Amino acid sequence: MDGRRRERLWRLLSERAPGGSGWAGVVVALVVAELGVEGAAITVRTASRVQDLAAASDDWTAALEELQYTVGEGPGVEAFETGGPVLVEDLRADHDRWPGLTDSALPSGVAAAFAFPMQAGAIRLGTLSLYRRQTGELSADELADALVLADLATTALLTDSSGAEPASAEAHEGYYDDVNVATGMLATELRVSLEDALLRLRAHAFSNHLPLTEVARAIVLRQLRLDAPPD
Repeated sequence: MDGRRRERLWRLLSERAPGGSGWAGVVVALVVAELGVEGAAITVRTASRVQDLAAASDDWTAALEELQYTVGEGPGVEAFETGGPVLVEDLRADHDRWPGLTDSALPSGVAAAFAFPMQAGAIRLGTLSLYRRQTGELSADELADALVLADLATTALLTDSSGAEPASAEAHEGYYDDVNVATGMLATELRVSLEDALLRLRAHAFSNHLPLTEVARAIVLRQLRLDAPPD
């Protein structure tokens, strides 16, 4: 990894840090400013596909990350599973790769996506995702910067998790807490596994064109009931 490139990006990151918004939030803001993309997000992921949104540059980006969680596919999911970058310069051309994602994401205006795994040693922690409204690949310099920033994002995530400054209280709130609670409720009520409960939650959200978090919240508040399918 280019030491001078890393030093430059770390300096820029440190200069932005006094804003007090949490290191993860500072990283995604820097990504948008430096890499010519419209959106960036840091998402924590696990092998069982549980995830949480650590930081997003805006609501548009957060919605794209949530959509990947809802349909269970996309560049972020693939980057985490393979351990390598997933670079998609034209989502429309890759429709067959992730049909559930592209059918729902393209109307929002996204045209290209780039996802990078975040790792600490052999442990995979999540992904740094970048989104553009125009098609086109990352330049050689942008790609090199993105790889460094994915590494810095890992440090940011671990720093925020430890409670070190400048992390804010909001950085520790679980974006998908309602999804986790709703999944547990469904598993108990329908007497199915947590995996099956999450699958039904996702299916309902996707088929009704609703955010997964909105469906989960309705279940937690007992405003929505998903009955078991007939045998």
